[in-house]
Amino acid sequence: MNPYASFLGPRDPRQVITATPARLRELLDSLGMDGALQPPAPGKWSAREILCHLADCEIVFAFRLRQTLAEPHHVIQPFDQDLWARNYAAYDAQSALAVFTAVRDFSVKLIASLPPDDFSKPVSHPERGAMTFQTIIETMGGHDLNHIGQIEKIAAVR
Repeated sequence: MNPYASFLGPRDPRQVITATPARLRELLDSLGMDGALQPPAPGKWSAREILCHLADCEIVFAFRLRQTLAEPHHVIQPFDQDLWARNYAAYDAQSALAVFTAVRDFSVKLIASLPPDDFSKPVSHPERGAMTFQTIIETMGGHDLNHIGQIEKIAAVR
């Protein structure tokens, strides 16, 4: 089960994940540093916090991709995003985007280097069940689009 598949639709996940850093840069430039700090509503994440979340998730996705390739039938370790978010006040939007961009570039290069058989490598998630390496890439793409949409909404009201 991929909870982000609906965000991806017919789009190629590899194209989405490759294009995401530039789109996030455009949105951050449009918002500016002050705009990135403003949450869209009480209790909702600001663009800066969304970027922090994306940086955290990119580190996790990078690890998951590599563990799936390295270990037979790897079991993914879930994490609680709200507990991780408790420390987001320590990070600025530029730093979060820099981490996301660097780690994403590293993973995109890894993905591009792989033979086709690696994309069907099995992996499992305790909450989502059986998956493949390809499912992780699709999850990354859908996750990106979900959060890009949130930042676009924040930018639209500024």
